[in-house]
Amino acid sequence: MTELSLEITRHIPHPPERVFDAWLDPKMLAKFMVPGPGVTIPEAKVDAKVGGEFLIVMRVPEAGDLPHTGEYRVIDRANQLAFTWISHNSAEDSVVTLDFTPKDGGTDLTLRHVRFPTEQSLQDHTGGWTRILETLKKAFS
Repeated sequence: MTELSLEITRHIPHPPERVFDAWLDPKMLAKFMVPGPGVTIPEAKVDAKVGGEFLIVMRVPEAGDLPHTGEYRVIDRANQLAFTWISHNSAEDSVVTLDFTPKDGGTDLTLRHVRFPTEQSLQDHTGGWTRILETLKKAFS
C-alpha cells in the first residue's frame, strides 16, 4: 500500500450547499467530471447515501470508456463528502475527501485524494482533478 496523496484547493464562486449538491447530481457530474481535453461523460449514476455507490464513465479519446466507481463514506451536506475511488489507475482503498468552506460569498473546496499505486498515477490524478475543479467553476451556468 502506498501513501502517495494529493491535495488541491480552489475557490468556487457559489455557496457551499450548491457546490456540495453538484457532486451528488448525475447531470452536474456529467458536466464537470472532465479530467482532460476531449473527455465526455456518457453515463453518471449516484446513490447518494452513506454506503451508496456511484458510477462515472469517462469516455477518453483513444482509450475508450473508463468506468470510475466508489462508495460514499461521508455525506455531510455543505461540509464534507468522502468516497472510495476505484478506476483503472487507482490503488485499492483509494479515498477522495472534499471539504467545503464558506468564503467571500463562495466556497473554498479542498480535495484530498489518498493512496496511489505509483508516482505516475499521482501525477495523472493531480492533472485530472485540477481540470475537474476548474470545470466545476463553470458548470453552474
